[in-house]
Amino acid sequence: MKIDTGRATFIVLCVVLFSGCALLSPVKTDTKKYALNDIPLDLPSERTQSATLLVLVPETEPLYATTQMAYTTQAYQIAYFSQNEWAETPSQMIQPLIVETLRHTHYFSDVLSPPDFGRHTFTLRSEILEIKQNFTSKPAMLQLTMRFTLSREATNQVIATKELSVQEPMSERNPYAGVVAANEAVAKLLRELARFVVDKAD
Repeated sequence: MKIDTGRATFIVLCVVLFSGCALLSPVKTDTKKYALNDIPLDLPSERTQSATLLVLVPETEPLYATTQMAYTTQAYQIAYFSQNEWAETPSQMIQPLIVETLRHTHYFSDVLSPPDFGRHTFTLRSEILEIKQNFTSKPAMLQLTMRFTLSREATNQVIATKELSVQEPMSERNPYAGVVAANEAVAKLLRELARFVVDKAD
């Protein structure tokens, strides 16, 4: 049987080219996305006041102003997981949780958030200073630190500032355990925040 060498050569070249393309194509990996959505459930119910509160979106240290999930394995070093990240930036996720928590205290007649600035009595500003999984300790810990400033709108006077920090143990040394610990840490921090705001706005 006579072989068509031209056609055979063409087929071989096609196989080589397609193989090369397959080797050069990036490997697709599914990135897992996680949310912060826990709020404290055991908040005391306060007597409602006529005051209103505006909760601004938290400012964030540049290291954590991203959907990338930060962790550390040695002092002075921050790294990010490649296949695990936040569904939104921490500030975007935490701000509505602050609003919901303070509404659940029933202390304020209304709790506002941008873009609804409205007329308000107090303003709550916040900063996310740290949110990372720390693998240098045993057990590994989720570290969350925020600073809050409550001011009176009419005079722009700062009433009080408080830094809150929570270190929540992680059940395992992996990103998902860090997410679970982060939600628990946020709920604990929000409970302390509610107490701080209600006390200082009284």
